[in-house]
Amino acid sequence: MSWMEKLYQTYEAGILLDLPQAQLPMPTSHTLQNAHINIVLDGVGNFKRASVLEKTQIVLPATEDSACRGNNEASHALADKLQYVAKDYEAYGGQKKAYFDSYKKQLQSWCESDNSHDKVKAVYRYIEKGSVIQDLLAHNIVFVGPDNVLLTQWSSDDGEAPALFKVLPKEKGKLDQGSALICWTVESGSDANADTWKDASIQASWAAYDTLDGSNQGLCFITGNTQTLSTKHPAKIRHSGDKAKLISSNDDKGYTYRGRFIDDAEACGIGFDVSQKAHNALSWLISRQGFRNGDQAYVSWAVSGKPIPEPLQDTWKLLQGTDEYDLDEIDENSESEQETAQDHSRDLGQSFALQLKKRLAGYAAKLSPTEQIIIMGIDSATPGRMGVIYYRELFSHDFLSRLETWHTEFAWSQRHTRELADNPGKKPKTEVIWQVSSPVPIAIAKAAYGENVPDNLKKKVIERLIPCIIDGQPLPLDLLVSCVCKATNRIGYASDMQWLWEKNLGIACALYKGYHHRHPNLNQRRDYAMALEENYHSRDYLYGRLLAIAERIEDVALSVSGENRSTTAARLMQRFADRPYATWRTIELALQPYMQRLRVSRAGFLTNQLKEMDLILALFQHEEFSSKEALSGEFLLGYHCQRQKQRTKTTDETSPQGNTE
Repeated sequence: MSWMEKLYQTYEAGILLDLPQAQLPMPTSHTLQNAHINIVLDGVGNFKRASVLEKTQIVLPATEDSACRGNNEASHALADKLQYVAKDYEAYGGQKKAYFDSYKKQLQSWCESDNSHDKVKAVYRYIEKGSVIQDLLAHNIVFVGPDNVLLTQWSSDDGEAPALFKVLPKEKGKLDQGSALICWTVESGSDANADTWKDASIQASWAAYDTLDGSNQGLCFITGNTQTLSTKHPAKIRHSGDKAKLISSNDDKGYTYRGRFIDDAEACGIGFDVSQKAHNALSWLISRQGFRNGDQAYVSWAVSGKPIPEPLQDTWKLLQGTDEYDLDEIDENSESEQETAQDHSRDLGQSFALQLKKRLAGYAAKLSPTEQIIIMGIDSATPGRMGVIYYRELFSHDFLSRLETWHTEFAWSQRHTRELADNPGKKPKTEVIWQVSSPVPIAIAKAAYGENVPDNLKKKVIERLIPCIIDGQPLPLDLLVSCVCKATNRIGYASDMQWLWEKNLGIACALYKGYHHRHPNLNQRRDYAMALEENYHSRDYLYGRLLAIAERIEDVALSVSGENRSTTAARLMQRFADRPYATWRTIELALQPYMQRLRVSRAGFLTNQLKEMDLILALFQHEEFSSKEALSGEFLLGYHCQRQKQRTKTTDETSPQGNTE
């Protein structure tokens, strides 16, 4: 239960942060709910006006039972549905059972206690009158039919649907106006906090009242103190409609705890205050800095509340803000093809590593060496149950060191885009940026299994990658193989989706580089450079370079003649990976007519390309060059590096004067 203790400590630290009230952790004895109608009262409880709210989420006072209610009678303390707050709900043919009496009784008890509040008393005086629906009808907020019964659907013959009918959820085309949640505004004098759900004094008043109940005393497993124990732990951890719970002990018939313990309190006893604060802290962290993938959520935080880098963020976003990676300082006119160039004729690894180290050092300067960093993942298999699927506690130095290792070992030149500033009213143009970065888990899942990867498979991929990022474990081989196969099958991408192929190619290269840096077999480990290694004699790497040169020659020839189609090298890339020697002969023969064109118009360019091709061929061992063995993913590294080197050429090879390189 250490995760519960850390969350409790985080809440105590987070509530002291210098943040606006709306950005602080939710107070105890409260819950999140979507409000639909706002009723405004004066200071003595007289109706003034009402309005329909659109997509408004509020923090409302709640009991332990009401925060977890399904279809039971437990009412919230102040803001609640019409079937709870309206005494005249039944008189207007309400579909569901009315719970006004229990709502009124609870509100009356609060008003008569030592922790009462003047605004709450104003609300109590108003609901006692029993005219809530009557007033809402008079102000065209709710609607009834000719039989004086609340409508369940709106006829198109009556014109546009009212605002309330647009915000309430529908089931089989019908809705229940009684399910509209009412929140209160009490205008009295010059009070700036007229909205009751924003008034911190009301929140403190209810929290003090709700903790008066001293029943169910027991030992809290978190603090070690005897205090009021929680019997129903909070839900709504990931969002306001989340019903799954991390802690639940309502199974008194099966063998969840029976056979080992007499009752659920012996199995797990957590103080009410501790449970509320821990769950509220987790909900606050997920909404503030969590990573969401459907029902799956990951969050990392410092117990002190200080900022830390996100583990599931790519390096490009992490480094935005440093001078070299500030995109606002990039010259937008540096490339005629709207691609920002980098010099890939030298090793970019050192400058990238220095920038990354500098960025992480900025975080380290704000964290003490003994600062505790928590990484936690949760997911739910059923709508009512949630589990912790990953949990680690690290010191700040270890956490930052492991992040640096991941971002360094899996770094490769990746394709990113950004919007260019343009005249307003026009469609924004995008610019391609090749930046050294590590790929994010979501992008890896899509690169391995396609853009439409199922959610369950995406979850599994992320679950398997988290230990690689945080624990330094080797990359799963099947993920690498899938990404390499997808990147090799270039013909499988439509002509207008070549950008996606380039993106997946960068991801595959990053994974291949990182996999071999952590290869389980120490003899096969290798640290690949992020620039072209011209003296590296690996067969697969050299074949990749040859493919890139052949593609470039044909691409320039097609550009000169004004043709726009894929090259032979691009079409045969998959076949080339399987049978490189035989396919290279086919590509060479296909290049002949294009080289004839270039000898006339681009002789200098062609000469330079053929010289480089001859140098590469001279690096082959004869038996390796003619081998029928398929290429490994290493050929993608040679191919990608050669292409990146070609991008750095400043000469416009498509111009008539571009005869030299």
